[in-house]
Amino acid sequence: MPDASTAPHRHPVKVRFYELDPYGHLNHSVYVQLFETGRIELLDEAGLGLHDLEAKGFRFVVTRITTKFLTSAVAGDNLVIETEVLELRRASSRWGQRLLRGTVVLATQEVVAAVTGTNGKPTRFPADMAALLAPYMVAGDGVGA
Repeated sequence: MPDASTAPHRHPVKVRFYELDPYGHLNHSVYVQLFETGRIELLDEAGLGLHDLEAKGFRFVVTRITTKFLTSAVAGDNLVIETEVLELRRASSRWGQRLLRGTVVLATQEVVAAVTGTNGKPTRFPADMAALLAPYMVAGDGVGA
């Protein structure tokens, strides 16, 4: 389990040429994919990998994504995805994320994800899952603001 002092979760990525748009910038759709990678890496580190969740009968299903694009990334940029859990509700969670180049924030994203059973029906957020995500929780609006 991670040390709470290491939150937010940080995951490095590098911009590759095939992720660029015709203007030489990271394509807007790739930002969403990178943020997804950040959430998956956090879940893996917390012991809640997608296969683990599925085996326990649970899924996270994204119900809302809000992305703000602030400045462009280009080929070869070394970036970091920061991810925090902003809120755990009865049957959903809210996540905040930032994409950084050094100290420069390139984009932010907020995601709401429902917790469902493998049958797709909403279910209560299990206490053991909440405990595993607790080190990634932040007070207030976190990085996704």
